[in-house]
Order: sequence, then C-alpha cells, then structure tokens
Amino acid sequence: MSEQSRPQSKAQRLAMRAIQARLVEQDSNFRQFALDRGFEPRTVTQAVARYAGQHDLPRGRLTFRILVELSRATGMEVVPGILKAAAADAA
Repeated sequence: MSEQSRPQSKAQRLAMRAIQARLVEQDSNFRQFALDRGFEPRTVTQAVARYAGQHDLPRGRLTFRILVELSRATGMEVVPGILKAAAADAA
C-alpha cells in the first residue's frame, strides 16, 4: 500500500481489517468486490483506507457509491451513517 492510501490510525486499520474480514467470510476481497461491481481495485482500496472508521462522509460521488455498496455487501457501515445518507440522496 502506498503512503497515501495507508490508514492513518489504529482505529482506521482495525476498521479496514473488519471490512476485509467480512468480505473474506463471503469468499471475496477488495479486488474481487471491485471487479464484480465495475470499480478499479485500487480506487476501492484507497476509498476504504481513507474513510474506514472515520465520521466524515466522502464528498466524491464515486467514493460515496463505493462505500455505500461495500457497506451493503458486508452488512456493516464503512462510515457511520452512510446508508442513511444514501437513502436520503435517493429520496
């Protein structure tokens, strides 16, 4: 992982690992998740590294969509409140 995509804190690393563990439980990983949904694998990894365990919602549409789909796929919110924000956007 590059310096830019490396999680900054222990909490971020733990959150990223928890998401990764949920994907592994489903016989998947970040790369497979990305390819199955038409995302670039590196973009998914960078989005998770940047936002996992954070409380700020992403501003970019692509990153927001990646994190919403990942939250739905794993059954846990990558960013607290992101599914509620996605539902509000859809309405």
